[in-house]
Amino acid sequence: MIIQPIVEGHGDVAAFPVLLRRLVGEAQAWTINIGRPIRRPRSQLVQKTGVEQAVRLALKEPDCSAILFLFDGDDDCPAELGPSVQTWAATVANDIPCGVVIAHREYEAWFLSAIESLRGYRGVLDDAEPHLNPENPRDAKGQLEARMQANASYLERTDQPAFSERFSLSDAYRRSRSFQKLASSFGHLVSSMGKDIGVWPPAAWTESE
Repeated sequence: MIIQPIVEGHGDVAAFPVLLRRLVGEAQAWTINIGRPIRRPRSQLVQKTGVEQAVRLALKEPDCSAILFLFDGDDDCPAELGPSVQTWAATVANDIPCGVVIAHREYEAWFLSAIESLRGYRGVLDDAEPHLNPENPRDAKGQLEARMQANASYLERTDQPAFSERFSLSDAYRRSRSFQKLASSFGHLVSSMGKDIGVWPPAAWTESE
């Protein structure tokens, strides 16, 4: 059984499966595998024809049991755009469950929300502090780089998967609504695939800091 991701960026192709495999581990859903993401420009993922084409490609992948979209929200409101993409996808997917996650505003906002767990790693400052509202900045990558050493820079293709392997899922869940949406969508897809994962998200994620 495979969850087939559909993503926007080159960094997402490497990073999102890393993150999804961590969620599989947290859920102890060991029989679920993560497919190699299908990448499509954001311009195609925010319009009906592009979404439908992406779903058709996903359905051609062997053992595709669920489809999960991920792309950056930029200036769009996830609460408004997400349901439209969900409807377009579900119409083509038929009985294959689909999820849509829009990172508000960027995937890197999840790293900002859990920056303490990245301190001292790949150039992140030892005293880096989380953003008070990590999903507010338009340039989350720039905010992340501002929390790195002067001689370091954020490289999406290498740092995004590395940070995805390391950042605190519980901190991100408590501080980021779009990460909560990811966790919820993942749980729903797994349940739709016939897997009972018990309490989800993990109780430790919902405890107060």
